Parts: sequence; C-alpha cells; structure tokens
Amino acid sequence: MRTKPATGIYKQMQKFADLTRMMIARNDMPRVKKCLDFAENLLINGNKQTKNAVAMVYVYTVSGTLELNHCNIDALFPKTLKAEYIKQINAL
Repeated sequence: MRTKPATGIYKQMQKFADLTRMMIARNDMPRVKKCLDFAENLLINGNKQTKNAVAMVYVYTVSGTLELNHCNIDALFPKTLKAEYIKQINAL
C-alpha cells in the first residue's frame, strides 16, 4: 500500500522530524547532526512559513525526543535552533 506524499510545509517538516527521531533512536549522531544543521539552514534562510514550520514542528518534536533519550541538546543543536528551543522552554 502506497502512502500519499506529504503536502504542505508542516507535513513535510513533520516527516523530516520523524526521520531525525528515527536516527536518534538508532543512535546515529553524525546523521542527526546533519539533519539539525539542515534545519538550522532552513530556519535562517527560509521564508516566513518555513521558519515557522521549523520552529513549531521540528524543534518541538526533535527536542522532546532528545530529552527523552538523555542527549545533550546544548552540544547537538546549532546556535539558532538552540535559541528557538530556549524560547520554547521559557514560554512554558
């Protein structure tokens, strides 16, 4: 059975977050770091909707998984993603 391709930036970002979560579960940290760097690039250079999707979907999803797996977010997250993560935890 084939699945429909993700449409819309938010669904695509959720698929990307799920891929990153899978790599975290496999403890494939070099690939996780590449995904985080790519998300950082999207957060810096993307349009407003892309930046919002990265912040609201990707950072939220991936940071929760990293916390559950006791990974050091400070060491893994690039500068801009880390700033977004801090904004989110301070908003709670």
